Amino acid sequence: MSEQMSEADKIRNKRLAKLGGLSQTSQPPPPPSDSSPTISPPADSSTKSPTPTPSLPTQDNSSTAVKSVERAPSPPSSLKQASAKSIPQNGPRINIRSSGTSTGLSEKSARSSTPIARPSSTPPETLAEWENRNLGAIFRMTLDQKTAQDTHGHPLQYLSGIRSDLEDEKQPLLLNVSLLDQGIVEAASGLKKATPLDYLLGCWKRITRQFRAFKSSNKAEDPKFAVLKEARRLCMSYCIFAVTIPDMFGGEATETSPLVDHLLVDPEDDRGVCHEFLTEMVSRFPEDEMAEEALVKAVSDLSRRLAKLTLISDYRPYVQALRLLVRFPAFVSAMVQSPSFLKPDIPAALLEIDTLLGPFFQISPLQSDVTTTYFSSMQTRDKGQIANAQTSIRATLTTHQSDLYDIVYAIISVGDVARGRVLDWFAQCLNSNHKRRAIQVDQRSVSSDGFMLNLTTCLDRLSEPFMDATFSKIDRIDVSYLRRNPRLDIKEETKLNADQNASDEFYSQPAEGKSNFISEIFFLTLGAHHYGSGAVNQTLIDLDKKLRNLEKHIQELEADRHKFTSDPARLAMFDLAVKKYKDQIEKGTSYKFAVQGVLLDELNQGRAMQFMRYVSVWLLRLVSSSNSYPKKMITIPLPSEQPPVFKCLPEYFLEDVVTTFKFIMRNMPTIITTTQSEELVTLCITFLRSSEYIKNPYLKSGLVTILFHGIWPVYGRTKGILGDLLNSMPFATSHLLHALMQFYIEVENTGAHTQFYDKFNIRYEIFQIIKCIWTNTIYRDRLAQESSQNVDFFVRFVNLLLNDVTFVLDESLTAFVSIHDTAQFLANAGSAIDPETKKEKEEVLASAQGRAKSYMQLTNETVSMLKLFTEALATSFTMPEIVQRLADMLDYNLDAMVGPKSSQLKVENPAEYHFNPKVLLAELVDVYLNLRTKENFILAVARDGRSYKPTNFEKATRILRKWALKSSDDIQTWIALGEKFKKAKELDDQAEEDLGEIPDEFLDPLMATLMTDPVSLPSSRNTVDRSTIRSILLSDPHDPFNRVPLKIEDVLPNTALKAEIDAFVEGRKRLKLEATAAELAAVVQEDSNDMMDTTPG
Repeated sequence: MSEQMSEADKIRNKRLAKLGGLSQTSQPPPPPSDSSPTISPPADSSTKSPTPTPSLPTQDNSSTAVKSVERAPSPPSSLKQASAKSIPQNGPRINIRSSGTSTGLSEKSARSSTPIARPSSTPPETLAEWENRNLGAIFRMTLDQKTAQDTHGHPLQYLSGIRSDLEDEKQPLLLNVSLLDQGIVEAASGLKKATPLDYLLGCWKRITRQFRAFKSSNKAEDPKFAVLKEARRLCMSYCIFAVTIPDMFGGEATETSPLVDHLLVDPEDDRGVCHEFLTEMVSRFPEDEMAEEALVKAVSDLSRRLAKLTLISDYRPYVQALRLLVRFPAFVSAMVQSPSFLKPDIPAALLEIDTLLGPFFQISPLQSDVTTTYFSSMQTRDKGQIANAQTSIRATLTTHQSDLYDIVYAIISVGDVARGRVLDWFAQCLNSNHKRRAIQVDQRSVSSDGFMLNLTTCLDRLSEPFMDATFSKIDRIDVSYLRRNPRLDIKEETKLNADQNASDEFYSQPAEGKSNFISEIFFLTLGAHHYGSGAVNQTLIDLDKKLRNLEKHIQELEADRHKFTSDPARLAMFDLAVKKYKDQIEKGTSYKFAVQGVLLDELNQGRAMQFMRYVSVWLLRLVSSSNSYPKKMITIPLPSEQPPVFKCLPEYFLEDVVTTFKFIMRNMPTIITTTQSEELVTLCITFLRSSEYIKNPYLKSGLVTILFHGIWPVYGRTKGILGDLLNSMPFATSHLLHALMQFYIEVENTGAHTQFYDKFNIRYEIFQIIKCIWTNTIYRDRLAQESSQNVDFFVRFVNLLLNDVTFVLDESLTAFVSIHDTAQFLANAGSAIDPETKKEKEEVLASAQGRAKSYMQLTNETVSMLKLFTEALATSFTMPEIVQRLADMLDYNLDAMVGPKSSQLKVENPAEYHFNPKVLLAELVDVYLNLRTKENFILAVARDGRSYKPTNFEKATRILRKWALKSSDDIQTWIALGEKFKKAKELDDQAEEDLGEIPDEFLDPLMATLMTDPVSLPSSRNTVDRSTIRSILLSDPHDPFNRVPLKIEDVLPNTALKAEIDAFVEGRKRLKLEATAAELAAVVQEDSNDMMDTTPG
């Protein structure tokens, strides 16, 4: 026995010498017993007995039908000689039992389980023979040159080198684990088609199945199990060598890891990498750096290869491979330390290509190849086909985003280090993409939309665990995070209500402590919405404008086609230019529909909305004095002292909320729940009521837009998602009307170059909201309360309302005149007009048509609002500060509608411009009728020297009757009101005549009327009537003479001048009375004389 061990050691040393001392092998298993038969090599190789053919017990892939090898029991001695001739010459017989048969039975137990012991002609299989047979089957190798295949037809690798060594050492031609090192190298080096790793992974699968299926009462002491265990260990070692040192097997090293291709194969395939393989490989990380480096490099190479694929490529195996790998904490710990995981100073555009996770997040329907595939030839597609394509990409993307979340969640679950590295990568992606929110974005310098949307969705899902319905974890969001060297860079961002110096000073004071994971995810998700989904929303808006401009440009080009028809060369160049623009439209339209398909995902938008709901509540808690919202309703107006932490927050924290809800309100309002609606309404009203908390007027206008879209009718809800809530929620009924009126006033001056047009759009939305809530009497009472308790505020609101009515109607009617005249000119000119003049006139016509549409729509809403207000609050609208301006406005508009110039308002298709002159006239008449009982209103109409004309009232009466625009009672009231105006005009003219020539110093320098309450302006020293300057300051808070800021409280009563004016008026009245008395006395005396003279002449 000692000789056998000695010979084995010699062979082993010889093999190690050939390998160059690669690795220290384990000790061989115990040698077979003395009773085990041995096979000595014959002298002549031509007469050699063939070695037993290796045969692996048959089993299926799931290892549920493992067949085992069992030694046959030794026959009784009396039958040994008789049965000797029946023993086959090629080795022991192999008995294969099904998986239901117990394996590893001892001879005693085997005999006891047999009712009748019958002699067997097969000698028992020794351990050496079992080892030879199983190792040969597992590694598909043989020492018999004539045996080219196993019993299942698989090719076997002939180990000529080992056979030669065994023959030289006169050892049995049997495989054992001590020969396995050399055998694996020889077999793997002699492959013709497969690679060494292909071969070794197949070996691993076979040995793993047998290892799993092995059954024994005491595996630790079972020599067969020791053989399998050692073979399995060696197989893994050589798998790692095949990946890291391919030249060991005669191959050449490659830049890409050989393991990459196998990670992409189904794990159940022989070439695939299964869970057991990774488990064993990862378990070696602590003692084998090569294993760790090999697996990390394989994933890095996998990522680089994925960077070249798109959503329509076969990308799924790459994602599934990483999903499988991140289940192993040790691998994750190694992967996140890889240089490719986090690269400092990498350009934003390369983040999705050159970082390890980047290519996985790059896969998106917004990749150019994908959009042109799903949305090609858009001119021939109907809406149904587009919707089906969008549904398809959403389904695919949802699956991919779920995989991304699973991968990231597995990484952050490993520990603090891995979690920190992932957060660092997210932060790098966000901080590098600030330019995505620039006015002009160079797409080549930033990450793609698809990449950023995938980041946003992943962070939304990471936020879900702490966003419970009761806000129990909202206190875990630490606002001091932003003063604790945060991962999210906000330094250059515009703040809610602080300039850069104040912000820098605030954040220069670091906060103590350590930020928790909830805070990290919360603020990173806010950044992701700003640079991700928010930027994509803006891209969609900009793309719409660009496509419209391109289509307009093509129309202009086509109009010039006739200029090139006579020159084929120039016509070809012209057609090429037109095609270029059409291709841009095709590409842009494809991208537009793809973006819409991605954004209109109710599941993702629901997650975004849930997150923004949390942000809304968090912001309200920051500004509330009690910090207990939503358990306790917030109190407004908010404290005058704004919390510095709120003032210095990035503006986009609130902008994200506004953008998200505006998009949802416009496109999928039904996903908003009642609870979310209440918190949204509270947010909008709070910051509109305490608007000084927010510096940006356009951000505040977004709050109005949310409410505006919230009252749009949707299926089953005539007042939209928010309409019923605005009429029933106590917080809304108490504060909404004042908040809307306040912002109506504020928006007069937004500070932007587009403020003139912006204010009308915003006020249009405010009118719509007020119309929705006006049926609720609570709001009417609120308006009456404002007019009596907050007079200056109310007067300023009404003054601006009257300004708007005057301006927009005037602009509308002017546009109609332009439309009428230009259209008539073009019709009369016909073909005689030259092309340049025609083009110029067409541009004028188009501009006038655009103005008429926008202004007329606002005119209708403003007059309608004025009708509602005067019906409810006639007294408030006839206050001294308001009544004259109101009367002037009404007279001016009535004159425009029925006066001499009304014939110029006739245009083709008036409905196209939202122009219905009959309805507009009827509503103007309603405003007159609403105020008919107010004497100061009647006098104000009569004093309108510019537009009041009795004939206008008479013509309006005829129109009302002709078209039955009012009932007969209303028409009679209208006629009577007209008579009142006439009478008042006569009396007022008489009173003015009685005053005679008025000294200039008593006249208002701006209105040229007699002052009744003169006041001095402190800076310009001019004197005007109080009503005049009050009216001016309502629209423009400056001294009209020198533009110095001025408030009504600053004016000084000119009591001396008032006394003079009063004395002058009183004196003129006295003179008038005396003159009247003298005239009356003269008349009486004349009548008396006539009565006394009775004699006939």
